[in-house]
Amino acid sequence: MNDAYRRWAADGLLTLVLLFIGIGGTAPAGEGQDRQVTTFTYVLVVIVALALLVRRRWPLVTLAVATAGTSLYLALQYPYGPILLAFMVAVYTTARHLPLKIAGIASGIAVAVLSLHTLVDGNVVGLVPGAAWVVVPFAVGVTVRISREAAVRARDDLARQYADEERLRVAQEVHDVVGHGLSAINMQAEIALHLLEKRPGQAETALTAISRTSREALDELRVTLALVRRTKEGETRAATAGLARLDDLVARMSETGVPVKVEVTGERPELPAAVDLAAYRVVQESLTNVLRHAGAATATVRLAYLPKEVSVEVLDTGRGAAGAPGDGHGLVGMRERVAALGGDFTAGPAEGGGFRVYARLPLP
Repeated sequence: MNDAYRRWAADGLLTLVLLFIGIGGTAPAGEGQDRQVTTFTYVLVVIVALALLVRRRWPLVTLAVATAGTSLYLALQYPYGPILLAFMVAVYTTARHLPLKIAGIASGIAVAVLSLHTLVDGNVVGLVPGAAWVVVPFAVGVTVRISREAAVRARDDLARQYADEERLRVAQEVHDVVGHGLSAINMQAEIALHLLEKRPGQAETALTAISRTSREALDELRVTLALVRRTKEGETRAATAGLARLDDLVARMSETGVPVKVEVTGERPELPAAVDLAAYRVVQESLTNVLRHAGAATATVRLAYLPKEVSVEVLDTGRGAAGAPGDGHGLVGMRERVAALGGDFTAGPAEGGGFRVYARLPLP
């Protein structure tokens, strides 16, 4: 059942209810009154109620018919009765679905027309309830419209925030995957060019490493983009990498001329995917910065698995320029990843030279 059909069904049901109340309640309302209920009374009740069938599509037409029918009903001095309920629904609909200025003008005209019956019986006091029949449903309609518009804006803001977060996440993933791969490829290419004439065998080894590194980077990028597409379709997000791939990362770094020593404290538990990915990315980006900025250096990676947290520390013996100016995503991206998981992150010159990156990631 689509939305349009549901709206028509709801308006049809509302019309039937008001017809039932109007036809059944008008006669009792006329008991003891000077003006008796006639067939024309019911004709007016039916016309005003039936106008509500098109209240969403043509709210001004509905209000005009309801105002004319109700005003004539009151001018003929028929008893106050259920017809006023249908009229109030028409006013509410106008305030709910039309711009405030248009709804205000239309409702003001309705008040004026509805008050004409007081000129017939000379009862000026009747202006007060006549105005209330318009003001009350108008105020309710405006309130409902404002609250629903605010809810729509809140949903839109939330959707934009989610989209921004997704773009940032994708940018971080692509930066980490492509940045590390290209840095390793660049270093290996320089080694190959340097050794090509004098040591062709070692140059071939470097070229083989380039081929393998580029293939691995492309595979990881392909997996990352595939996960992004599946996430958009509502599937559960999964990590593209984790600490289980740390040995491969260390091997690639060693091939580029940066020896890496790994020290592990504690036994690695089954980590949440987000924590596992964040820890791996911290190590990967830190080693990539060593490769880019630290010059000839070695690196040490220390992992500590504690009951309530995982800590990652990366030290290098280079010139301490990791995170040099222009590296817009590296350290900032690591800090944002860690902060998003409620952890701590520090990066700066190490005692005795080199550079130190430290991250603490809490476990649930």
